[in-house]
Amino acid sequence: QVQLVESGGGLVQPGGSLRLSCAASGSIFSVNLMGWYRRAPGKQRELVATITSGDTTRYLDSVTGRFTISRDNAENTVYLQMNSLKPEDTAVYYCNANIKRTQYWNGVDYWGKGTLVTVSS
Repeated sequence: QVQLVESGGGLVQPGGSLRLSCAASGSIFSVNLMGWYRRAPGKQRELVATITSGDTTRYLDSVTGRFTISRDNAENTVYLQMNSLKPEDTAVYYCNANIKRTQYWNGVDYWGKGTLVTVSS
C-alpha cells in the first residue's frame, strides 16, 4: 500500500504565506513526478505545480513567482511554499505522485486526501 498525507493548510490573510507538505509512505521503489493540484469552490481541479525527480519544475501561470515547489527525495516528500497569497488561491490542495512500487512495475498515480487553504481577511 502507498499513502500520501498532506499537511500545512489553514486560514491565512491576503499577502500571507503557507507551506504545504506531502509525504509518501508505504511500499515504494521510486517516486517520479510529484505535484500539487487544487480545486476551488465551484471550479474544476487545476494543476498548480509539478516537479520531476531531477527537480525540473512547472507552474500554473497565476502562481508563478509566488509559489515554489520542492522535494526531498530521501524522504519522498514534496513541498509547496505559497507566498503573497490571494483570496483566489482559496481551494482544497491535493498532492499527487507517480510511484513505482517495484522496479518491474510501471508508475501509478496516487493522491492525497487534500488540505484546505483559505485566504481571507
